[in-house]
Amino acid sequence: MYKVFIENTPLHIIEKKDFIPNDVFVIYESDLSSIKESLFQVINSLKSTVPVYVVSPSVEETFSKLFEEFDFIEAAGGIVKRKKSYLFIKRNGVWDIPKGKIEKGESVKFAAIREIEEECGIKKPKIDKLIGLTYHTYLYKGRPTIKKTYWYSLFYDGPKKTKGQVEEGISKVKWFKVGDLSKVKSNTYASISEVLDMYFILE
Repeated sequence: MYKVFIENTPLHIIEKKDFIPNDVFVIYESDLSSIKESLFQVINSLKSTVPVYVVSPSVEETFSKLFEEFDFIEAAGGIVKRKKSYLFIKRNGVWDIPKGKIEKGESVKFAAIREIEEECGIKKPKIDKLIGLTYHTYLYKGRPTIKKTYWYSLFYDGPKKTKGQVEEGISKVKWFKVGDLSKVKSNTYASISEVLDMYFILE
């Protein structure tokens, strides 16, 4: 199974045997070329809260074909915990979790730590465990792009002081307590809300 966020619409690619919930838009793959032609039009016409399911006999093949014209980027980042607070950034006016592109030759974990350090101005957060993966699409340099992001939970025992990476569109870096996370979820992306849900299940 794949779950790809297109804007804030979750697109699920599943096999026939997988469970399909109620109140979703379902496409059965009989002709992949026609699905590919109409799928993104369907998503654009739906409310962002309506999940779309593509039922396929070959999930990997369908995922590859649907996004074959997209550039592919891998990124890494994570949720940093300091005492009883959690670190978030405001990027381009929206709350986000620090993350960034994995550079050539980097390990995924090294990239996650580096990006958090660069974007938030903290030093040496320590990785605890993998939270999970997300996929989302966006335009990058005018090209349709799909990003696979590895999300980690991290601990940090350094100074509370932070400094946002302005050149990355970061206007604020803030520590939030659990009781204040509704402020983040009310102004963030659906994929980020999913990471938060995964994180707090694991904690």
